[in-house]
Amino acid sequence: MPRRLTNLDLDLARTFVAIAAMGNFTRAAQSLRLQQSTVSLQMQRLEDALGQSLMQRSPQGVRLTAEGEIFLGYARRMLELNDEVVARVLEPQMRGVVRLGTPEDFATRHLPDVLARFAHAYPAVALEVTCDLTLHLIDKFGKGAFDLALVKRERTGNGGGIRVWREPLVWVTVDRRAIDTGRPLPLVVSPTPCVYRKRAVDALDRARRPWRIAYTCGSLAGSLAAVKAGLGVTVLPKDMVPADLDTIDGAPLPDLKDTEIALLHAPDLSPPAQRLSEHIVRCLG
Repeated sequence: MPRRLTNLDLDLARTFVAIAAMGNFTRAAQSLRLQQSTVSLQMQRLEDALGQSLMQRSPQGVRLTAEGEIFLGYARRMLELNDEVVARVLEPQMRGVVRLGTPEDFATRHLPDVLARFAHAYPAVALEVTCDLTLHLIDKFGKGAFDLALVKRERTGNGGGIRVWREPLVWVTVDRRAIDTGRPLPLVVSPTPCVYRKRAVDALDRARRPWRIAYTCGSLAGSLAAVKAGLGVTVLPKDMVPADLDTIDGAPLPDLKDTEIALLHAPDLSPPAQRLSEHIVRCLG
């Protein structure tokens, strides 16, 4: 007699992907608008169905097992296909406008593919994307200018939102020799307040390394142009450093702590905005 096939519950898979993205059950429950006890029960049901332990919980958060890492890739693919089918067949009339705010550097590197896939699934939904500094994004979000906003924040998680990305930061320069002159380190930074600027200044102060602000610019392109012109050193996410600039990750400069990107939700999201929120969390997580 052939073995009976196991049909996986996509709701359980969606919860698993959210936990993997958020790093713990509490944030996953918040993002899914579920009780934490419900999330725990769903994970028990999923592991029972697969006959495997998928994650290990600790006071520090959640760590996926080897089987959990394997299942995560398949779960994301299943959910992406499911959501595309739903968008095309069950929600063909979904339309409207979603207003998204995001830092320029993050939008340039990480969002194009994410938003392209959303637009493919929901062609009648218009996306209005605004790139700005985090301080301006938070201010505009508080005034109702955005449905969703991606903002940089400290790893403490202060300021609300759901963590969707963690960025290792590095020093960036056009010429390493410029940092070994014995003079105060010239910095190319964004206006205050800026998470990257604060990271740089705090790290240098802890190391008792003299510094000075050599160039201030709110544009990523402008800051990179200043660094390439030799005006100073800046801080960028490691995977965003241009090929023609040099990365310094540690000595002779102090280590930089990671920063986070969080997704802020306006109250009472429209259905298109809710779909985009779920899509961003799943893709970036």
